Amino acid sequence: MTIEIELLVVPDCPNETDAAALITTAVADARVLATVTRTVIATPDQARQRGFVGSPTILLNGSDPFAQPDAVVALACRLYSTPDGLRGVPTLSDLRQELQRVAAG
Repeated sequence: MTIEIELLVVPDCPNETDAAALITTAVADARVLATVTRTVIATPDQARQRGFVGSPTILLNGSDPFAQPDAVVALACRLYSTPDGLRGVPTLSDLRQELQRVAAG
């Protein structure tokens, strides 16, 4: 099964490069098949339509594996909880685990 990964970002997202590198590494580590696309969210209307809660957001087959129930739709930077505190991208191990979970069905 090929996993569809979509990287949602705001223009000039300071964490986009790190997120893209993280995705590449996690896909290779998890040994899954994946296609990766990048989508720029530039307007509040686009954010509302996509349920966008911040940049970068990584969708796996259309779902946000790191979704928080109380997250607010916003054109803003997104922070992820990690063992080292809040960061601009999830951890490699967390993304790898989510990729493996999705691949397993």
